[in-house]
Amino acid sequence: MNKKILSGLITASLLSATLAAPAFAHQQGDIIVRAGALMVAPNESSGDVLGAGEFQVDDNVQLGLNFTYMATDNIGIELVAASPFTHEISLEGIGVIAEASQLPPTLLAQYYFGDSGSKFRPYVGAGVNFTVFFDTEFNDTGTGIGNGLSDLDMSNSIGLAAQVGVDYKINDKWLVNASVMYADISTDVTFKHGADDVKIKTDIDPLVYMVSIGYVF
Repeated sequence: MNKKILSGLITASLLSATLAAPAFAHQQGDIIVRAGALMVAPNESSGDVLGAGEFQVDDNVQLGLNFTYMATDNIGIELVAASPFTHEISLEGIGVIAEASQLPPTLLAQYYFGDSGSKFRPYVGAGVNFTVFFDTEFNDTGTGIGNGLSDLDMSNSIGLAAQVGVDYKINDKWLVNASVMYADISTDVTFKHGADDVKIKTDIDPLVYMVSIGYVF
């Protein structure tokens, strides 16, 4: 009898512990907010710029934010946002000639591997990127080239985006995340060279790296 009672108590204790254990993985209806460092690393290419070669665009790191809604245990919808990025634009042999700022909000549909009992959730995503360019301006080096460069402008871009990433749940609320995203970003760079109008088609096509901490609501 004592053995039966003891066995019953052990079984009840294990069941209670299982029911009380936190749900580590993402579940349908969860909202996940992540914040961390986000780096845009352009893989730029352009037409020839006044015989001086292609535009070169430097990397920039800013605060990255993303918001994910889990439509099911395995499918998420994510909005990627960030504080404004500012990039220096250069020409080989001349140096930095201009500066431009941009915001690249991106909407992605994601598939999370594993199940609702997994702490480790790798995922892939695909969606659309919309990049807005602003505060585009030549510096003194740029305005001093040839007959002088002025009136710099860059058209906004809409393109496809693809993503791979992984979440690791620390507990039922907190997680760490790492992801890499590719964005198809093309822009028409227009400016004046003296009195002449110039337009240079430029592909930015960056890899976007993010390391972050997330919270599940």
